[in-house]
Amino acid sequence: GKRAGNQLSDFKDYAGSQKLGDLLTFSKDEPSRIKLSDVRVSPDGRHIHVLLRQPKVGLMTFDKHERPQLALSPKKLDVWFKGGVSIVDVFYLDLLHNKGKGTGVVAVVVYENGKAEFWKFLDCKTGWHLLQTSDLCNSPRARVVSVCVCSSLLVWCEERPASESSPALSSTRDKLRYCVCRRDCEVEDGAVNLGGLKIILHNNPKFTVISSGDYVHLLPDLKAKLQLCISKFFLTWSPRHDSFTISTTCKNTPIKKLSAKESDFRRLIADSLGYLSALEPPEICSFSPTGCGGLLLLLNTGWLYLLQEDGMLRRVYKLADNFTPQADTHTSLCFYVNTAALIVGKTLHLMEVNCGRELQKIALKREGLLYTNQADRRTPFLLSETGLFMLADKNSTGKVLGLSPAESNQSGAVLVEAIFEEACKYYQQRSLSSTQLTVESLKKGGRFQAPISLASILRNYLNSGLRRTETEALVALEELKGSLVRGGVKEVEAVGGTLVEKEVVRLLSSSELDGEALLYLNSIFAMFPSQAWSAAQAALQLHHNGEGSLSSRAAPDVWKMVLTPSALPVFELLCQSVVCFQPGWLPRFLQLSQQQQGGESGENNVPLYRRALWVLSSLDTDTEQRQGLEVELLLVSGRPNAILQALRILMVKRQWERVTQVAQQFCKQSPLLNKEIFNALLCEVSQHRELDPYLDLLWALCPEDYTVTTILNLVLKNIPCSSPSPAPFADPHSSHLAIGQLKPLLRKVLQRETKPSQRYADILQSPLYPPPALPLDLLV
Repeated sequence: GKRAGNQLSDFKDYAGSQKLGDLLTFSKDEPSRIKLSDVRVSPDGRHIHVLLRQPKVGLMTFDKHERPQLALSPKKLDVWFKGGVSIVDVFYLDLLHNKGKGTGVVAVVVYENGKAEFWKFLDCKTGWHLLQTSDLCNSPRARVVSVCVCSSLLVWCEERPASESSPALSSTRDKLRYCVCRRDCEVEDGAVNLGGLKIILHNNPKFTVISSGDYVHLLPDLKAKLQLCISKFFLTWSPRHDSFTISTTCKNTPIKKLSAKESDFRRLIADSLGYLSALEPPEICSFSPTGCGGLLLLLNTGWLYLLQEDGMLRRVYKLADNFTPQADTHTSLCFYVNTAALIVGKTLHLMEVNCGRELQKIALKREGLLYTNQADRRTPFLLSETGLFMLADKNSTGKVLGLSPAESNQSGAVLVEAIFEEACKYYQQRSLSSTQLTVESLKKGGRFQAPISLASILRNYLNSGLRRTETEALVALEELKGSLVRGGVKEVEAVGGTLVEKEVVRLLSSSELDGEALLYLNSIFAMFPSQAWSAAQAALQLHHNGEGSLSSRAAPDVWKMVLTPSALPVFELLCQSVVCFQPGWLPRFLQLSQQQQGGESGENNVPLYRRALWVLSSLDTDTEQRQGLEVELLLVSGRPNAILQALRILMVKRQWERVTQVAQQFCKQSPLLNKEIFNALLCEVSQHRELDPYLDLLWALCPEDYTVTTILNLVLKNIPCSSPSPAPFADPHSSHLAIGQLKPLLRKVLQRETKPSQRYADILQSPLYPPPALPLDLLV
């Protein structure tokens, strides 16, 4: 239901209320000395702490005494520091997890220099009493940047300066000078027992540590640039399971879960760096723990997400499209069991976490700070410069969830009414009670939430204008669900294939795919490979003409979506499907993709043939088949280096007929490539006689500017050394290259020279059928 603000206090019942009012008053002409983000409210609402940053560094506390007569001369928890040592945070120990006895609460004040003060508030002793002062850090030069308490553990992130004897650190390593530490903490009979320091993580960047239930979340520094890979993800540490989970804001499932036995941050993320470097996750603007292991995250896209205890990241609510977070934009976020509360500027949003429905939007007169009260964790509490407020439910008469009178005049009112009528029939059939259900009892009772929620959604939709196509899509979806429920195995398979095809076509036809949509597409290909491959053929309108070529009638925008490189590219998904179901199509699919891409690839983009080769190498395929496809992919790329690589693979496999075919095909591509291919072939001819049947074809590929000297130098450079020295006249079946094999080539070259060299003129005068040829290595 709707909520109304009830004022709990105007601060006059707090000691030092005048000073508190002055601190919280925001002037339009001058910026306040404090920010609301530097105000802390105790779990019972009786203590307000204000962290002062400038011009004086310190802490002021304002307490509400249960017995006002004891507040005449209270012992206040006010601290002032000189020399710039600031307070990192103030928090309360949960005495249920400790061994605390008796009344009173224990607050911990942690300073930047690592000192921690433990204070206890006692009404009977008129205020705050210092229990103990301890050093959290082992090094006096360490600097604490964030701190939290998780059950009976103190957890903090500290900066450790580089060793004076070590050389200057690089800019990247300089950002990895932090470590995350912990100490056991127990409070018993007014004494504080701190355990020894243990390092959770080291060589890490600056983290903000946030406790939620039995988990500690390590968020990157919100001021860091997301271009840095180390700022593109966050960690969750589970003390109970002794594990780390790596997550990012652009993926709704965890990237990896690792043992916390590895405490070196660089080693912990080493296997994920390549994947993370390609991500462009939204930035985190604000956060709030749920208290049960989860975390609310407000992103710069305007989306509010819930990080669940199991590591799943779920969308909850989307702010208006014009939401643009600025450095001076005030935000406050808090979780209340099933409700999320968010303040942006002077607007308060209340959302139902389970379904993402906006419950209420309230315009505030002043900026406020949301906080929780341990006595009522379901109700939002608010602090502003005028006091403390709680947002309590109004007395509901049922009209909030029922139909408003105005709706009876709307065209969709009948449809909304039909929802409740159908719900009456449904619940009545399943009810054991003889009491007759009515539409009015459903609307007002509140027991049956399904029809109420559906009616609310539909009313909002009708108010925004009913779109026929979307309604038809909803009806079709219902029919599809019915087919799945009623059908047999074959019918379910057919319906599933149809659904997969529609989803793949829809995703590939969209204007752009965000990270979540790409993950969804990946999951479809993983779970339904055969159906997804058929759907991909339909989406791209692929046609195989039977002569080894592929064609496509898909729109250019579809191909643009396929070929665009991203964190989880579509092109790679399709290549995997081609290899799985039609491996022979892969080279032609690459060729078709290159034609569709044209010359639009950016200078930093990886060529398509390399992306296809990567897919091929990552799959478990037959070695012979894989090598054959590798050669074809290299050749289809049309790139000189790739063609030469393919030629070398064929030479190693001694497929000489295919070698000569490739040589004849690509020597025409460019003079430079012609020279490279001919040199490689001549090198092979110099080393063995397996190319003898193809010599006439090879000699025809000789570059126009090659001379006899050039050719002989290449041959002599690559001819293998023979030991022992062969006879003057080699055996016709010998593997040594003889001058007779080269004579046609040398004669051809001499004949086209404008001034033939007299040095080799005897070659032209030699008999047509010479005696057994003299081995070339005797001519050296």
